[in-house]
Amino acid sequence: MARFDPRGKVNRALLVGVPEYDFKQPEHPFGVSGDLGAVEHNLAGLEQALREGGVFAEGGITVTRPHTVDEFDQQLDAAVDAAEGLLLLYFSGHGAVPSTGDELWLLMRRATIVPGDESVFRGATPWKGVLTVLSRARAEQVVVILDCCYAGNASAAWNALGTAQRQRTSLLMSVQANNRIDAGDGSSPTPYTAQLVSFLREGLSGQGGEVGFAELAQKLWAHMFEHHETLREPAEKWEPQSRAAASGADVLLAAAPVRSPDASPWQELDSAPGGSGGGPTSPQPPGSGPGSGPGPGPGRRPDRLGRLRPLTGRRLAAAIGVPAVIVGLVATGIAALDGGDGAPCKPPLELRLLTDPDLEPTVRKAAEAYLTSAENTSDGGCRRAGITVYSAGAAAAAAAFNRQSDPWQRPVADDTNPQRDIGPQPDIWIPGSSASVDRARTASSERTYVALEADPEPFAYSPVVLAVPQDPAAEPVAERVGALAALTDALRKRQPTSEIRRTDPENTDAALLATVGLYGAGAQNPAAAEQGVAQPGPPARTGGDLLCTLPDDDNADKRTTALIPEFLLRTGVGCDSTIRVRRMAEYPVDVPGLSPTFVRVRWLGPERDKDARDNAAERFHAWLTGKGAAAKNEAKTSASAVRGGLAVFGDDGFRSASGARRPLGNGTEPSAGKGVVFSNFGALEDPGPLTGPALPAAMTAALKGYREANGPGRVLFLLDSSGSMGSLWEGPGGAPGIISQSLAGLGGQDEYGVWAVATEPSNSRAYSEVLSFGTHRRAEAQGAIAANAQVKDLEADPDKALVAALDYMRQRDGRGPQLIVYITDDEDNNRLAEGGRLGALLQSVRAERRIPVVMASLDSAGCDKGKPDADVSEASGGRCLDTKSDLVARLRDEVARTGTGDQG
Repeated sequence: MARFDPRGKVNRALLVGVPEYDFKQPEHPFGVSGDLGAVEHNLAGLEQALREGGVFAEGGITVTRPHTVDEFDQQLDAAVDAAEGLLLLYFSGHGAVPSTGDELWLLMRRATIVPGDESVFRGATPWKGVLTVLSRARAEQVVVILDCCYAGNASAAWNALGTAQRQRTSLLMSVQANNRIDAGDGSSPTPYTAQLVSFLREGLSGQGGEVGFAELAQKLWAHMFEHHETLREPAEKWEPQSRAAASGADVLLAAAPVRSPDASPWQELDSAPGGSGGGPTSPQPPGSGPGSGPGPGPGRRPDRLGRLRPLTGRRLAAAIGVPAVIVGLVATGIAALDGGDGAPCKPPLELRLLTDPDLEPTVRKAAEAYLTSAENTSDGGCRRAGITVYSAGAAAAAAAFNRQSDPWQRPVADDTNPQRDIGPQPDIWIPGSSASVDRARTASSERTYVALEADPEPFAYSPVVLAVPQDPAAEPVAERVGALAALTDALRKRQPTSEIRRTDPENTDAALLATVGLYGAGAQNPAAAEQGVAQPGPPARTGGDLLCTLPDDDNADKRTTALIPEFLLRTGVGCDSTIRVRRMAEYPVDVPGLSPTFVRVRWLGPERDKDARDNAAERFHAWLTGKGAAAKNEAKTSASAVRGGLAVFGDDGFRSASGARRPLGNGTEPSAGKGVVFSNFGALEDPGPLTGPALPAAMTAALKGYREANGPGRVLFLLDSSGSMGSLWEGPGGAPGIISQSLAGLGGQDEYGVWAVATEPSNSRAYSEVLSFGTHRRAEAQGAIAANAQVKDLEADPDKALVAALDYMRQRDGRGPQLIVYITDDEDNNRLAEGGRLGALLQSVRAERRIPVVMASLDSAGCDKGKPDADVSEASGGRCLDTKSDLVARLRDEVARTGTGDQG
């Protein structure tokens, strides 16, 4: 596993602790349960450990005890702004969750808890908001450590992060979700931070050495699980949770000096001046405060209140040294391998699962259900495996398997790096269509580094339907089934203002299947067909995104019919569900259906843990598809038993993949009734024979037709080259490198050029030429950009540059899609506020809506509502991108939508 080493970089650690609270029960009815004296010891011990660790320089560690949320926000903003290498945030204090939800809140000193149907936390900050602030950091890696009650509830917000943020954000949580923990009597550190400090100062083996995030997470889990229990009734094993950065890179947190085996990690602090009596500045080893016995050792373990009880047999051996399995990614929590025969559970092997963006929410639900299923639980009650779920653009994923398996396994070039653009090498792939498997396979004559072992049949099915607003929808069942052209013609007769929208065929298999239907069997001209789904701005990336954005415009919601997978009529209505237009499904018989298929991915060459990985993948496969005995019998074990994977897909509105394709229902067998499962969300229980999966050749032809529908494209890149861009310039993630990577979406017939935007005092132009406008060989264009793009000690004038770019593109002869891309750090956007310049610019871009402007902001807040970047892109019909999402991949998609590209 690659490891990020932050030594020598500008790193920052913000240690936040709240040892005392102003409002406490019973004196204050809305107060917290009490002070947390242990937190003071936590702060002192962790600060000392980090200072010794060699990662954080003098002045790089800030310790704060905020009274208010404002104080916390100021310190967090300062750390976020300063960190360039590693940003570490630690919080220890009271954590709370509302009675009707699971969102974690961090309570500051003046916090109060107002009870009600849903508790209100005043003087507290929502964890989701903290994560949003961290997402705008320039730091290469972000690590967060939470030591508080309910810390595990922080995982939900991490799971919801954009791909770019999950790539570099790692999270340690002191306990599993919905559990409280004992902080002790205040005379010593909390149990979790005590062990954290021990590992950072002693090393993971107790002999010093480097401490990385991945193995630290394993060691903390093993220690806390073996030695402690939570305060939940009945008592539960204490299981710290973690989320490792989705990039797969480990993060070095400390390099502990080599110590003698009997040295105490707290020894120097215990003997520090004024620190010998367990005072507020003197951390103690666990259990060493006044009135306590010896700390937990090989022969004793604390019960859930911190008292000690003897260890015997195999538990004694485990306490002396629990072996850890080092894993690549831990994104659904640290599960456990079978300990067997009463042995302690071991940290698990982690499976990586790549899926289609439309399928990701359902696949994630299935993976989370599997973690606690009988199939994933040993006789000793241990979890066998964990699963990391992530998605990527369907076309890019198929192309990566087909032609980029070598750089996926061994990245060698800045512009071809599937590990960066798609994610880590998966063990399992679940595409949206079984035809995508054949599209992803390499011809037998070509060399490949991956083998795809697909099930012969998909395990679920969802037709692609017309989701029609209820008012103009056809009522008789017979009129809701037919050819796509006939259904859309009838719709437009009933409502002449109707619009048809389809999502991005580059991003999801469902959108590409809809495109297969739109283009027909070859007779339809793609350019003419695309006129039938014309819409303002770029297409939505997923069906869920489309359904969630339509209610923003009430008129658009009422007149827009969406070509989406049927199951989204059930699961894609969580946003604005009280105001959105109700929709009815109409079934085009010439549009292929969505057919999720289980694919085991094998990477050629030595495969670590091959047998264990095979076993884990097969167990999940049997549970998900209903092909294993345990999966078939599991629902019968008890009324509350977690059902198999097909039940999860059935709950989300999927159908059986075989026979008459009835709704899956509870997953054990297709529903036999009519009008019971689907009628309540606008779908038909039995619409008659449904279209099967697409042919691979049809999908390939449709994608090619989509890319070439309007002929070669023209793209003009504007590159902010002002002085403030200096720290955002070098490497593949720098501004010139981002442009170079986006050229993968352009083909040999597309025209493009690059302007540097920086205003010379003696020059009336707001730009200079980096790459001349025209057709280029990609390698030559990338070389010219690298050689000619330079930061200048000047300011940028975005207004003048964008107006000049619009004029230039307007004068280009010929037809075809056009696009302007402006990459900037937004430091010079203040010039747009001068003398109404922004208003004039918006008027200019609105007048040229056939030339969309993509604003690519290197500021995570650049696309927030009301910001100039968001206003300019919206006025032009373009898209605003910032670093809250995967800017590089999304910009490449935008460029590919304009150009003809060369990916299959």
